Amino acid sequence: MLLGRRGGVEWIIAFLGNPGSEYENTRHNAGFMAGAAMEKLLDVKMTRLRHRALTARADIAGRGVLLMEPQTYMNLSGESVGEAARFYKVPPEHVIVVSDEMALPPGSIRIRQSGSAGGHNGLKSIIAHLGTDAFPRIRLGIGEPEHTGVDWVLGKFTGHDAEAMASACEAAAKAAVSYIKDGPDKAMSRYNRRAPG
Repeated sequence: MLLGRRGGVEWIIAFLGNPGSEYENTRHNAGFMAGAAMEKLLDVKMTRLRHRALTARADIAGRGVLLMEPQTYMNLSGESVGEAARFYKVPPEHVIVVSDEMALPPGSIRIRQSGSAGGHNGLKSIIAHLGTDAFPRIRLGIGEPEHTGVDWVLGKFTGHDAEAMASACEAAAKAAVSYIKDGPDKAMSRYNRRAPG
């Protein structure tokens, strides 16, 4: 039943990244890359601008889902996600956030039901705007640089890493669907994976 949720939205899946062609296919935009995989999987397009995000409505296992790519830039993702969650009255445990993760090698996926921001500014912003860290997240490994610096996350995937990420993004989209359809335990069991570093 979709009653009790405004517009029939029971879940939100937020794919994090930075808008603009200069950021396309960069490591920090792994979330947007997973969003593109989700569009193919569900045959939808996130084109409607709402809540400072490109959005689309989808049905997953009979549940209304809002897919969204915040257009606020990564560090302000919470402004967009928090606004949507409040508007649709979606509880934090039904807000799935898909983002990049430097602590995991490229091709890795880690699904968690809650947790800290781990130094990720997009997650930090969402925690601040939802008022809790108890929301599920799917983190895509992008690998760590030999030397620290913002240039790493804004660099593009190449060679084997690009292939590994394309596969991981497809798996992340399926993992988000599984999380809603089958529950967290099955999704984590099926999709949590660590690629060789």
